Amino acid sequence: MFDTIVALATPPLKSALAIIRMSGPKTEEILEIIFKSGRKIEPNYVRYGKIINPDDEQMIDEVMATFFQGPHSFTGEDMAEISCHGSVLIANQIIEMIIKLGARYAERGEFTSRAFYNQKIDLVQAEAINDLINAKSYGAKNLSLNALKGETSKLLFPLVEDLASLLANIEVNIDYPEYKDIEELTYLQIQSKIINCQNVIDDLIKDGKKNIIVLEGVKVALVGEPNVGKSSLLNALIAEDKAIVTSIPGTTRDVVEGEIVLEGVLIHLFDTAGIRETTDPIERLGIQRSIKNIEEADLVIYVKDQTEEQPNNYLNKLLLNKNVILVYNKSDLLCNLHDDKLKVSALNNDIGALKNAIVKELHLNNITSTKPSLCSARQIALLEKAAEELHQAIEESRSQTPLDLVSIHIKSAYDYLNELLGREIRVDLEKEIFARFCVGK
Repeated sequence: MFDTIVALATPPLKSALAIIRMSGPKTEEILEIIFKSGRKIEPNYVRYGKIINPDDEQMIDEVMATFFQGPHSFTGEDMAEISCHGSVLIANQIIEMIIKLGARYAERGEFTSRAFYNQKIDLVQAEAINDLINAKSYGAKNLSLNALKGETSKLLFPLVEDLASLLANIEVNIDYPEYKDIEELTYLQIQSKIINCQNVIDDLIKDGKKNIIVLEGVKVALVGEPNVGKSSLLNALIAEDKAIVTSIPGTTRDVVEGEIVLEGVLIHLFDTAGIRETTDPIERLGIQRSIKNIEEADLVIYVKDQTEEQPNNYLNKLLLNKNVILVYNKSDLLCNLHDDKLKVSALNNDIGALKNAIVKELHLNNITSTKPSLCSARQIALLEKAAEELHQAIEESRSQTPLDLVSIHIKSAYDYLNELLGREIRVDLEKEIFARFCVGK
């Protein structure tokens, strides 16, 4: 049995309200000691009352409290939520009193981990809670909600059942060949069943890799020579004066970041230092960071100034094999606007053509996030491992390898899918996943 934990579930800032969460076997006992409403505590009812310090009978705050009796709660155990006034002082005073009465402060993600351990949610749903909290676009929110509702996990259930059934049938054929009332499996039948499962997994991987962009966003680097207007373009894209803009070349010495959302996908923008030959050690350090951002970027926007265009062979070499959009800034200073070059004016906020080019280059208008999809790096990696095991099982069955050896690969694929759901998972992986949560979740 777990001990009792408590934490502030809202940010530790001054606000209208703060919510304190408590879960564990002493929850009801502690709540009865500190919460006075004139009525008996009943599960699933919101009660108005006062938090009283049992040591001196002094009132700490007027609050609303709700008690949830396990297993009918988020964590699967007795749980309470106290809504007090949003003073950090008041919230800390209530939490300190609860800890004094036998609770301890929760670790990061511990409420969600208890829900997982008590089988209220699977690991895909647990990860979705953190993704939902961190979602910065409607697409990411929709993917996370599908996973949280269990719709994403349902994609795996038929696969797990089919592989379990196939494994059981193979075992019976191996161990009890004399039984007449069981299906006698042939290698062709086994291949057909495995291929069906592998096709489903391949589709899940394909959809997942497409939608991982929706969940995590895309890295886009703005690069070019000094003073071509990269910083101005960043400010225009994010509609904020974040990057310093001057007429002095080399003003940007470090990477400046910003974010926008296009077609429901988060775009991480990086304004980099202008790349040129320089003896300034600080500027050179900024250029080195620019090169690192180019290497990591999913898309590079190469900004040029058509009024002073000169070839930059060094920069061109850096952009080899990269996904690049070439854009000419300062179109407000140009006379010839009728060629096929992509032109913008950061000064006049004339950047619609560039946004359209980003959408087109990254195929953002073809990405759907309305249907459930397994799309975290962990989930896709496990799907790929399962697919590889099934591929090996198909190859060995075609070579008519003994069934007990074929079943080893099928069992490995089955285990990977269960690990994805958290049914069979290493403790160190659990800690790594839940450590990403904030305290109080």
